[in-house]
Amino acid sequence: MKFFVDTADTADIADLAATGLLDGVTTNPSLIAKSGRDFLEVTREICALVEGPVSAEVVALDHETMMKEAEILRKIADNVAIKVPLTLDGLKTCKKLTDDGTMVNVTLCFSANQALLAAKAGATFISPFVGRHDDNGFDGMALIEDIRLIYDNYAFETEILVASIRHPIHVLESARIGADVATMPPSVIRSLFKHVLTDKGIEGFMADWAKTGQSIC
Repeated sequence: MKFFVDTADTADIADLAATGLLDGVTTNPSLIAKSGRDFLEVTREICALVEGPVSAEVVALDHETMMKEAEILRKIADNVAIKVPLTLDGLKTCKKLTDDGTMVNVTLCFSANQALLAAKAGATFISPFVGRHDDNGFDGMALIEDIRLIYDNYAFETEILVASIRHPIHVLESARIGADVATMPPSVIRSLFKHVLTDKGIEGFMADWAKTGQSIC
């Protein structure tokens, strides 16, 4: 499963990229606004930090303007994936862009039927929001299971990019189901490293090493 980080904070992206575990980045208008930086400038900087896909989202709601924005965004770098909402105009834009060889991430997916439509429109990625789904009384991981089954039934190449991940269990369940990508905040990626027994083990080893009075370097 690929790991994408969901942020526009370039310092966090650079730090996580150094681990070798980062396969891409997702952004959205809210994250860009939080960064307080120019949209095109920060997107260009992010694209230089990772080799994998960087999702840059259009803000228009009509197909014609989405295409105009996409033309600007995809010139930023070869690894830009244009992010469009799961609407009729968004899917029209998806079809047009993917037919032209541009990566497209269809976002704000909340049903398996929507995911089916995105795959038929040629989406590179579909982004179902599991955390927001859970927040509204639905089972986010059941949605991922349904999408995986449908995509496997028809050999769709669209990758399932699990979004709105809130905690490590979402990551674990996504991997069990067979999702292609998990995108998560930096805090969730870092939490995957943590385990109380790992911490205790390191503490014990260090205490025993200190008793030897030795040094490796």
